[in-house]
Amino acid sequence: MKTLQDLKSLIREDFPILDKNFNEKEKLIYLDHAATTQKPRQVLNKINDYYLNSNANVHRGAHQLSAKATEEFENARLSIKNYIKASSEREIIFTRNATEAINITAKSWGEKNLKENDEILLTIMEHHSNIVPWQLVAERNKCKVKFTKITDEGILDLEDFKSKLNKKTKIVSLVHISNTLGCCNPIKKITQLAKNNGSLVLVDACQSLAHTEVDVKDLNIDFLAGSGHKLFGPTGIGFLWSREEILDEMPPLFGGGEMIQDVFEDRSTWADLPHKFEAGTPAIAEAIGLSEALNYINTIGLKNIQKYEKELTKYLFEKLLLIKDLNIIGPDPFKDSQRASLASFFIKTLHSNDIAEILDSKGICIRSGHHCCQPLHKYLNINATARVSMNFTTTKEDIDIFIEKLEETIQFLRINS
Repeated sequence: MKTLQDLKSLIREDFPILDKNFNEKEKLIYLDHAATTQKPRQVLNKINDYYLNSNANVHRGAHQLSAKATEEFENARLSIKNYIKASSEREIIFTRNATEAINITAKSWGEKNLKENDEILLTIMEHHSNIVPWQLVAERNKCKVKFTKITDEGILDLEDFKSKLNKKTKIVSLVHISNTLGCCNPIKKITQLAKNNGSLVLVDACQSLAHTEVDVKDLNIDFLAGSGHKLFGPTGIGFLWSREEILDEMPPLFGGGEMIQDVFEDRSTWADLPHKFEAGTPAIAEAIGLSEALNYINTIGLKNIQKYEKELTKYLFEKLLLIKDLNIIGPDPFKDSQRASLASFFIKTLHSNDIAEILDSKGICIRSGHHCCQPLHKYLNINATARVSMNFTTTKEDIDIFIEKLEETIQFLRINS
């Protein structure tokens, strides 16, 4: 297999938006991949092909177009099953996004299984989508949400986790890779501790699936939430994975067409997995597009991607650490080989939103704010951070241009503050 470096020029050609010019002088530099990835031509063409040649509703029609659409839609489910090494495509539930996947777990599993004074253990680094659904179910069921702290190095405090894990803990729900700290949580260790305690484990894999191999059986987890638009696929599509025996016992969250077996005036019965959880017309084109995105990633190879992004992350940090008074949160990539390809940083005397706004005027797309991690920023006593996030489409030239414009921006703000 060719290395990613060998394929670099071809890869850039697959993403026409990355070669756009911001203006006549400056090139557009996109460094917000943790928020959403750009889409390769192959994915765009696949979605267009569906609407041009096989647009029909799935599962319900007897005609050829419906049969073709159903085949492609269910093949997308199979693609996800293979990508995360699940046991069966029956375990893959299509959702609008990862947030919906977590909400289904919290409401369908949580409301049925969590009792008064039970505990839900999260981490302080969680995205709001892995906090708010659990707060809602905790309020309804009169149980408690607890948070594991982080260390001074910006990684999960495993000793604090152990101290908070107890017989009241019914589920541990945590991010695989933090979208702000960039740390990779030790899921296998956490799962082992949780299972010994009798707790289930949900993993938010939004920031990991496009960067590293994820094997749900090897991790020994119970739920996984994934997002299509962070995997080079379309928006409006995500998925929930869980083991069949868990999904069989969970009631459906949404009611309507497709998710039923029979409907009577006084009751209804449910369809088999996975359709029990997929009420109404699904995001057919989006699922097909996501499948093509996974094919694209597989063609490049996740090991190639991971190796390249590690080098790129170290290169970025070397440049950022030369900037006076700039602070980066999260682990050091030179000490932590699992560190993700992003950097959240701040300068005490400057507002991160001002940095991002001025960089935007120079054609540099980064993120600023709390990145949907308000509890983490409050814990660190930081109002906001600026975040640079990369993937295999990013080049060292992109980083060089970003650093140059960042230094100009900091100098401008300091002079005018």
